[in-house]
Amino acid sequence: MNSVDAAGLGIGDEYPPRIMGVLNISEESPYDPSVYDDPGEAAQYVDEELIDEGADIVDIGLESANKRFDVLSAEEELERLHIALETIDRVSGDAIFSIETRYATVAEEALLQGFDMVNDIAGFADPEMPAVCAEHNVAVAKMASPPDLERPGAVGETDWAARKSPEWAAQAEYVDQVYEALKQNGITEKTIVDPAFGGWSEAQTLEDDRETFRRLREFRALGQPMLVSINRKNFLGEIAGRETDERLPVSLAATSMAVERGAHVIRTHDVADTRDAALIGHAFTERASTATAAFSVSRLDIHSSRDLRAHLSTRGIDPTAADDWSTVAIEIDGLDEDARTRLLSAVTDVDSNVEYVDTEHALLVGSRTGILDVSAHLLEESGDGRALADALSEMIE
Repeated sequence: MNSVDAAGLGIGDEYPPRIMGVLNISEESPYDPSVYDDPGEAAQYVDEELIDEGADIVDIGLESANKRFDVLSAEEELERLHIALETIDRVSGDAIFSIETRYATVAEEALLQGFDMVNDIAGFADPEMPAVCAEHNVAVAKMASPPDLERPGAVGETDWAARKSPEWAAQAEYVDQVYEALKQNGITEKTIVDPAFGGWSEAQTLEDDRETFRRLREFRALGQPMLVSINRKNFLGEIAGRETDERLPVSLAATSMAVERGAHVIRTHDVADTRDAALIGHAFTERASTATAAFSVSRLDIHSSRDLRAHLSTRGIDPTAADDWSTVAIEIDGLDEDARTRLLSAVTDVDSNVEYVDTEHALLVGSRTGILDVSAHLLEESGDGRALADALSEMIE
């Protein structure tokens, strides 16, 4: 896992989670508390509500990325840039300033005038963006997006059959598409990946966001720090039945989980509370690594065969090998003696590395492939054998 230096701020596994507060220089932004068009008022907000509350990074947006609004051109963003620059000049606190834009020309001007990093919501859809960031040697957050400057985050609307292949498009799940989108136009040494939570397109569902969150660890296989923007998002609010202004508790719970699953930067409008939640997640995160002057050794953060598949695929190794290398342990209660006998017979008959411990709480341990072989053997039977086979397959999937 690479670490990224953002104007002296370390971001990565070896550092505490970083908090990115938000300032919008856009009257159309949907979150009023962070919207300012007066530099003096904006600077006061940044000092008192962001930096003083614990923000390490201040992300300044020049337009709303909400799909309901027309996209501003680069020229229109540049016309608003002076408000952001004057705001920075008036801020007395210490923070890293990030410009949120999809345009390389806007990013370059902002970097020349005092910004420290870039938050590219279109994921290098502007092919000049990586070169601009590399030339200025700055960190850049890259959000998963199609190669379309007007459709940031619209991963599900990408023509994957054309970009990859019809076969890939037919079998790919939404999270697979997000992962692939993050790789478009490359990843620089100072890239921070963002899996694009939120309603960026009509095709993106709340379940898509929830599945992305469940599989967040897989994005660590890209080898770069990760940013998540989950503050008060619909995919969390729906679970608890809460409207936007009631979603702080669910956002904080998800923040702790996100950090434990590998997030390094949390973008939020609720800085102080989010900082606390992120620190709790970090305190209970277990990642082992050691280093000498010559080399470093790290234990990969792998909790499922899917996590391992992502790491193998990134390294050019057949990802299906993960099914043989990942160990799964399944406890089975309530089996009668006949069912126990059939299960033991299935384990004995299959040519796989699976162990069955026949106790009151029966234990089945082995590779994903091995347990699926046991399940397939049980499927040849009728009655309880088939039911047990289905249950084992469900645990694996």
